[in-house]
Amino acid sequence: MTTRSALENRQRCDRQQALKLLGDLPMGELMNLAHQERVRRFPDETVTFVVDTNPNYTNICVTGCLFCAFCRKAGDADAYLLSPQEVAEKVNRAVAKGATTVLLQGGHNPRVGLRDWQAYIQAIRRTCPQVHIHPFSPAEIVFMAGREGCSVEVVLKTLWDAGIRTIPGGGAEILTEPVRRIIAPRKATTDQWLDVCEKAHGIGFKTTATMMFGHVETDEDIVDHLLRLRELQDRTDGFSSFIPWSFKPGRTRLAQQVKHPAHPARYIRIIALARLVLDNFSHIQSSWFSENVSAGQLGLLAGADDFGGVLVEEHVHKEAGHDRQATVDTVVTMIRRAGFTPARRDSYYRIQATLAP
Repeated sequence: MTTRSALENRQRCDRQQALKLLGDLPMGELMNLAHQERVRRFPDETVTFVVDTNPNYTNICVTGCLFCAFCRKAGDADAYLLSPQEVAEKVNRAVAKGATTVLLQGGHNPRVGLRDWQAYIQAIRRTCPQVHIHPFSPAEIVFMAGREGCSVEVVLKTLWDAGIRTIPGGGAEILTEPVRRIIAPRKATTDQWLDVCEKAHGIGFKTTATMMFGHVETDEDIVDHLLRLRELQDRTDGFSSFIPWSFKPGRTRLAQQVKHPAHPARYIRIIALARLVLDNFSHIQSSWFSENVSAGQLGLLAGADDFGGVLVEEHVHKEAGHDRQATVDTVVTMIRRAGFTPARRDSYYRIQATLAP
């Protein structure tokens, strides 16, 4: 049985079939297969988005990932560590512009402890009680557990007791050790990243899962990344969505090792592959922000059902030379022009308002 016929007969895609889909199947056929699966799951053709803000409480980081242009050393002239009230004021300004979710992340800063994390959460909640706080990636949680000399479970339970219910899936990059040893040797390992997610799901958190491709990884690494996510989702059902983006060389050290940045067509192939391989994930995100408008729209025709966020504030991509801005109106227009019905959602992917023509 061919890979195509196996998928059409609802058989789960194995590693070899996934590699053929990614590397061999013509783009049109791959997009069509993925779109058919997307329509089967979401027959009303609604595409969701969220209005969010991504303030960073610090840019000081000791991890030194090669792909990052955002991090600074403690003594750098432009290094910073914001107070809880400063972060809360940033969030308040974003809420005034329509943000409903704050994705709160920073560097791996040894000066920031678990009590500081609690203080950030409390300050945001006092200032903006209506906003959903979506903080601290698995990689940050591993770092915090080491900094505090406690278990990952203690960190997670502290966040749970502070009222946090969702965690962003940042820091996944590529979930294979050969790649991580090159691009992020001092960051959480593959097993540690997955372990945080599994423990978080066991407590009751929902998390997203990410992938950053287009640097030193192979097709095999991409497929293995997806299969590791699928295996964990089989056990926990705790991932809410899958969110890929391409590496932005910009002012990063890793740029020297990447001769040709990922083409938008590669992004679309990965969106389609994710929809077909991640058969236990409800939501696949295609992003106008991380790629470009056309690639984001084509991703919606290649299996994605979510269009990411209307970012009020973002710094990590901007530091790598990738700065895009849009309003709710322009994102709604992008979705409609791709042939779909836009709908605002929350961080649980629950639709809050469908924006009919």
